[in-house]
Amino acid sequence: MEHKFRGDPYTIGIEEELMILDAESLELVNAIESMLEPAPAGEIKPELMESVLEISTEPCANTAAVGEQLRALRAQVRETAARKNLTIGAAGTHPFAMWEDQRIVARPRYRDLVSALRFVARQELIFGVHVHVGLDDPDKAIHVANGMRVHIPVLLGLSANSPFWRADATGLASTRTPIFRAFPRVGIPPTYKDWEDYEKRIEFMINARVIEDYTYLWHDVRPHPNFGTVEVRVMDSQTRVEHTLGLAALVQGLVKELAEHFDAGKRLSRYPFEMLDENKWLAARHGLDGELVDLPRWERVSARALARRLLDRMREHCQDLGSLDELEAVQDLLDRGNGAARQVVVYEANHDLREVMAEIVAATTA
Repeated sequence: MEHKFRGDPYTIGIEEELMILDAESLELVNAIESMLEPAPAGEIKPELMESVLEISTEPCANTAAVGEQLRALRAQVRETAARKNLTIGAAGTHPFAMWEDQRIVARPRYRDLVSALRFVARQELIFGVHVHVGLDDPDKAIHVANGMRVHIPVLLGLSANSPFWRADATGLASTRTPIFRAFPRVGIPPTYKDWEDYEKRIEFMINARVIEDYTYLWHDVRPHPNFGTVEVRVMDSQTRVEHTLGLAALVQGLVKELAEHFDAGKRLSRYPFEMLDENKWLAARHGLDGELVDLPRWERVSARALARRLLDRMREHCQDLGSLDELEAVQDLLDRGNGAARQVVVYEANHDLREVMAEIVAATTA
């Protein structure tokens, strides 16, 4: 398998999925084709549904540089939307939208996806943020992806931003998580021995004609050979751009730590898959307000305590990477709550989901 794990390590790129909304009703609008236009840096792209827009940055040296691009992309799509009496919003789900009202984008990949997955694909009205971090060796990328699995629940707890679905308060911090879980080849990924093992197992699936290529594996973290990155995909879309950048800095620091672990010839700890998966469920259910199992021990501790410990450990790495300033937004998530908690506070005032959506739009477009 061809790969690009040979460039500068620790470059960072971000993909954000955004809602296309009517500026007055704040309902989703099937308007992606009218929003597509070139960007000075990065890309504006369609996703599965016509009411979803993806912005993606170019690879950057640190989160300060990638933040400039991400803010410019958000500003560009906001201004384009405004000219059409539309606006944009960012969260893991739209609080009251119905997937039945959304059209599938007229692209072969997405039509084929719906043909293959039927209802599972059609009901996937969710929005995520993906962070890519570059690495310079394929075996190192496998090591990093394997090691990142234990951190997935904390990243989800911090980023949980979807407490409402189809005009219902679900009781979950990240409703996006169980919705996406209906897809095949998602969630906590398997471990791979090394790059050769990864190649063989992906090629087996391709030869068996169950997938076209590795991009049809939608796990929470995966190697991305075409980009030469490890991609972390577990997080809900963030309403505030500074939270996207804070989480991206945290991911970049974790990749650096795990890459140095590989370079030192160390072996990763082994964790029971079922406990990794259980921690992820606990994070989706409770966000930062519950407890996670402090692996490899069996004690349960608060998700906030685990996240604070991780944040403190990453500060030195992010200092080296030039991403320390952006990392501090993670402290804001710990102090003031993640996106889900903030949405619930607004909802509890008047039980008005349009008021929740108005707050989301205001913070997205600030």
